[in-house]
Amino acid sequence: MNELDDVGAERWLQRLRVLQEATREALRARMAAQELEATSRVERDEAGDTIFAIDVDAEALLLRHAERWAAEEPFVLIAEGLEPTSGRALGCARDADARVRVIVDPIDGTRGLMFDKRSAWSLAAVAPNRGPVTGLADLELAVMTELPTTRQGLADRLWARRGSATCGDRVDLRDGSVRPLPVRPSRATGLRHGFATVSNFFQGGKELTARIDEEIVRRALGGWAAAKAEVYTDQYICSGGQLAELALGRDRFVLDVRPLVHRHLGHHGTLGTRPYDVCTLLCATAAGCVVTAPDGATLDAPLDTTTNVAFAGYANAALAETLGPIVREVLRENGLLPAQ
Repeated sequence: MNELDDVGAERWLQRLRVLQEATREALRARMAAQELEATSRVERDEAGDTIFAIDVDAEALLLRHAERWAAEEPFVLIAEGLEPTSGRALGCARDADARVRVIVDPIDGTRGLMFDKRSAWSLAAVAPNRGPVTGLADLELAVMTELPTTRQGLADRLWARRGSATCGDRVDLRDGSVRPLPVRPSRATGLRHGFATVSNFFQGGKELTARIDEEIVRRALGGWAAAKAEVYTDQYICSGGQLAELALGRDRFVLDVRPLVHRHLGHHGTLGTRPYDVCTLLCATAAGCVVTAPDGATLDAPLDTTTNVAFAGYANAALAETLGPIVREVLRENGLLPAQ
């Protein structure tokens, strides 16, 4: 299947931007009108994740937009809460008749947003349809829009196409005005006095994950200055948001090895980052960040809603070159990667 042409890429860019803007505005209106108990109510549990009331609103909005898109051209839609988990063909009878696959996470970071604590992000990406083997490495267009808390007056948006630099803008939610947003990852070659996070959000494997975190930072800094705070962590429960923090220069390093930790400890069927959570990795890599599998290989996974994904994100190539070997060494020593 050929790459997306310019016309097709622009068409999908505009569709996804409109969808995400509509999602942002609908959520802000709902959150302003309802109490936290309503937006955080559990609706159902599915193979992808728990679906909360705030998710259901965004899911319905997605399906309305998807029906309109399907009337114009057939595609395969992959989204949390949508069956089958490998994607649903829209506008055609068979997956093979669709030109592209579109993977969407209407709200990434639900748990923070539904309690009005922190922004979530609406994520979407497009890949040429290569059938069930289509993966993260095939994505050619990505768009992500910030879903702000009710206390915010500004919201960001990033988008990227393979082969081009990441673009960004910032909207003033009070008057709708938009201005360009510089997308500049950190140029730092070390972690000292910066944010570096090993994801450790939920119960299960936290002790091992914390030991890995401590050891990576200790080796990266050459020790521990007990009287100082030299490296900071940000447990942002939003994988797409973590990638945005890298692209915008706020974070230097993020590592999510929860699937490897759980497997090592003998836990199966656990919840981790899913392909839709990192479908906008192109927004980070096209800005100059390095996002790989923890072992340094190309980050890839099928475009579905059930596969767990482990990843490492570095703000720049120099940092990946110096920190990557430390990460891999620590993971091997803890049994998460095969010994060399």
